[in-house]
Amino acid sequence: MRAPISVIIPVLDAAAALPACLAALMEGLEAGVIREVILTDGGSTDDSQRIGDAVGAVWVTGAPSRGGQLRRGAAAAAGNWFMVLHADTVLPDGWSAAALTHMEGAGGAAGYFDLSFDAKSLAPRLVAGWANLRARRFGLPYGDQGLLISRALYDAVGGYGDMPLMEDVAMARALGRARLRPLGAVVRTSARRYATEGYLRRGGRNLILLLRFLCGADPQRLARAYRPKDRSS
Repeated sequence: MRAPISVIIPVLDAAAALPACLAALMEGLEAGVIREVILTDGGSTDDSQRIGDAVGAVWVTGAPSRGGQLRRGAAAAAGNWFMVLHADTVLPDGWSAAALTHMEGAGGAAGYFDLSFDAKSLAPRLVAGWANLRARRFGLPYGDQGLLISRALYDAVGGYGDMPLMEDVAMARALGRARLRPLGAVVRTSARRYATEGYLRRGGRNLILLLRFLCGADPQRLARAYRPKDRSS
């Protein structure tokens, strides 16, 4: 039987983060659960493609827009399951067993990981705790928590919208809380933006952007407010 999972990672000048992200995927290759790794690019000018080529990743190019990049990645994928990851998200040891358990007993649901940050102070723990509570109570996991979704379910909800921001929230709303389950493993993601901007400021801005999106704000305008100078995905 062919390996079931196509890993889809949107990239945009992500060379600094990609090595750790890709290294954590090796467990899945050894376990026979990863069929391919797809890096879907939005115009990188750094070494992202070279890093991807070195591990045999499929390289897909197009206009910068995280939702559009993910949509192109899914269109190029051959697996029956998609695992969507951010380039600065690192899977934990044992993730492949958690993924297999989910795929065997998902009952049609998608899965997401709990979140942690690569910083150890109180502030990142509080932000991660809120993210995990938000995912469980409100059915709103963000993209940095990863998403494991079957091709059938992805197609049934219409896939990712071509939007530069909030594509993860739009997907979570399309799935609904009943079709989202925690995978029982914890990923680690970069705290760089929080450390640079301040945890309170960044967290407050993210919450405001979420509320504006839920109230119908244009994702293009939200994206300009979210990362006016930041090219990384």
